[in-house]
Parts: sequence; structure tokens; C-alpha cells
Amino acid sequence: MQYIDNILFLILIIVGFGLFIKSTRELIRNVNLGKDIDRSDRKSERWSVMARVALGQGKMVKRPVAGILHILVYAGFIIVNLELVEIFIDGLFGTHRVLAGVLGSGLYNVFTAVLEVMAFLVAVSIVIFFIRRNIVHVYRLNMKELFGWPKNDANWILVIEFCLMMAFFKMNAADWLLQQRGVLPEHGSFPISSHLLVPVLNNFSDSFLMFTEKGAWWFHIIGVFFFMNYLYYSKHLHILFAFPNTWFSNLNKKGKFNNLESVTKEIKLMMDPNADPYAAAPADADPNAVPDKFGANDIFDLNKVQLLSAYSCTECGRCTAVCPANITGKKLSPRRIMMATRDRLEEVGKNINKNGKFVDDGKKLLDDYITKEELWACTTCNACVEACPVLIDPLSIIFEMRRFLVMEQSAAPQELNLMMTNIENNAAPWQYNQADRLNWAHEN
Repeated sequence: MQYIDNILFLILIIVGFGLFIKSTRELIRNVNLGKDIDRSDRKSERWSVMARVALGQGKMVKRPVAGILHILVYAGFIIVNLELVEIFIDGLFGTHRVLAGVLGSGLYNVFTAVLEVMAFLVAVSIVIFFIRRNIVHVYRLNMKELFGWPKNDANWILVIEFCLMMAFFKMNAADWLLQQRGVLPEHGSFPISSHLLVPVLNNFSDSFLMFTEKGAWWFHIIGVFFFMNYLYYSKHLHILFAFPNTWFSNLNKKGKFNNLESVTKEIKLMMDPNADPYAAAPADADPNAVPDKFGANDIFDLNKVQLLSAYSCTECGRCTAVCPANITGKKLSPRRIMMATRDRLEEVGKNINKNGKFVDDGKKLLDDYITKEELWACTTCNACVEACPVLIDPLSIIFEMRRFLVMEQSAAPQELNLMMTNIENNAAPWQYNQADRLNWAHEN
């Protein structure tokens, strides 16, 4: 029976990591539903972008208050979770603060003191984040697309993170008291918990403190595994996906759109009357094959990076806050474009889980999740792309869906149809004869 804790801990590890791996495989499968896209060029530049933007949080401080708080939480969690190494060893082998023997007394004191200070900064930052969302009501964090689950999810994350920090302090405070009473050997320095919680715990017995220390230890590690598996359902997937998303980001100049190779070939054939339209076709081409769709009306028509971006969205709303269409009261919200894409992708994933493959559910990303009104409100200014702290490109999705409307459904707004007709007839967007194009040059 003396090894029961170690066995339970091993079971927790197996179950926790097993569920996490299962969820991760589903997420990767969902991303792979998109079309292939080659983003393997300029590797050194991509590593640099990922290091600067994802690892170094390079774009966060453009909004200083939120940026600095986020960096504190980000750095704090990385540093505090270094203690998981010790927790895993202690949990599996029944030791207590095993790193004290490895690092030595002086270095271990510095290690634990840094953990405490960073955990305190994380806790303070989380409280400020909660106040900004729920008391100050920062506008971009309380817009209509966040009503319901998205807002609850953000608050739950803050509550979970705060509880993990409090469990960490409670564990250390009980441990420190037991050390002072000679029950446990003296290891570590606890500048925060020894002042924060010791006055509350000092009047309790040794046995109660032992129970408190062990209970907080278990709460902390179970909470870590719970948080890790909760990510699958949360916007906080960006903790994992921000890194590949920045690596695979579009390195071309903003505003440069891709040309469809099929359209380019067709135009070249039209311009060359002697060209053989079948010469470019592969010898093994299927004559009955369905031609590629122009643009996108569902997630299967988007590329894998766009679907990865949908999972990487932090729902911070920086994109929507700078969107001129949204600012002027139009329905478009770039954040909602990414959220709607993720919602549709999740629905398709559940469909596959249920049926073993995707069974047509009669829904599409276009109309069922994203309206035409939203798409045509976009000015293609790239403000949303510039603002995103993890290099998500909502405009690329908007553009592909517009392309589908124009090229597949001929469903452009009247103003665009008029402009395209003028270009076709007059070689200019304006409705006048080509012979009159240079009249302006002769005007006094």
C-alpha cells in the first residue's frame, strides 16, 4: 500500500497524456482536411519569424497594457511549469523535492524563489485580465461574437490559472511550515507563500499541514492535466498552435493575392490562337474529372494553413478593433470570420468522428456560418492581418469566399458587376467610351 500514490500518479500520467494525444490527433486530422499549400520556402526567415513573434511575443506590446500582462503570464507559466520536472519525479518515485539534492541548497533556493515570484506575477496579471473583461468591460473583449461560450471560456481559463497558482502557494506554504517545525528537511526559499498563506495555516496541526501540502500537490498536478486537455475545447489552443502558425505564415507582401493557375492557363490559351488546349494536360489525366472549384464555400476548399489559423485564433479582437468596416458599424468582424471557420471545422470533425467519414450535412461555411454581407463589407485593407499577434490572415479566407461568389455563382454585388462590365467593354472601371479616355488631358 505504500506505493499506492505512485501507482495513482502513473495512472494519471497515462490517462492525461493519452487523452491529450487523442485530441491532438483529431486536431491534426481536421487541419489536414484543407488543401495542400507549400510553405516550405525561406526556412531561415520562417524560424526567425516564429522566434520573434511566437516565442518572443514580438507583436503583443503594440497594445502595451494587455501585451505586458500577457508576457508576464506567458513567461511565468513557462518558468513555473519547470517545477513539473520535480513533480513528475517525486510523484513516480515517492521522493520529496528531489531537485534540492541535484541543484544544491543555494541554487535550489534561487530556483524556488524565482518560481514563487513568477507565480505571483502570473496571479496578479490574471486578476487584472479578469477585471478588464468583466468589470472595466474593454470593448473588444465584450463584442457580440463573444457572448456565450467564448466569454465563459475566457473566464474559465482565468479561473483555472488562478486556482493553479493558489494551489502552488498553498503547497509551498504548508511545506515551509513543516520545514520550520522540523517535520520535513529544509529545502527551498518561499518569499511569497511564506508571507501570503503562512499566517492562515500557522495555527493548524502538523498532520493537517501534511494533508494540506499533499492535497495542494495533487490539486496542482491534476489541474495541469485538466488544463492541458481542456485546451482542445478552448481558444487557448493558440498556446500550442501559435508556433506552427507563425512558421507557416505568409511571408509575401501584404495585399499580394495568389493567381489561379487554371485561370492563367486559360487566358494564355485565349491569347494564343495556335495553342493546343490539350497539350498541357497530363497524359494520365482523367477526362471525367471534376474541375477544381474556384474559391471556397466550405472548409474543404480552404488550405491547411487557413484551417490551422482558425485553431490558432486567440479571440483577442485586435483584428476587429482596427477593422474600418467594423468601426463604421458594418457587420464584418475579422475575429468572427476565424471563429466561424473553427466552428464549422469542429462540426465537420464531429461528423467524421460519428460516421467514420464526412457525411454531407447540408451545411456550408458560406451562408450557414459566414454571410455574404460580412464578406462584401471587407475593404481588403489588411489592417486585421497587420494587427494579429500570431500572424493570422482572415483576409485570405474572405478573399477565397468572394472568389467563389464571383467565379462560381456570379453573385457579386451590383456595384462590382457594373465595374467589371465597364472594364470588359471600356477597359476602365468607368462608364465611358474608350475613345474618350484621354479627354481629361486636353481639359484646361
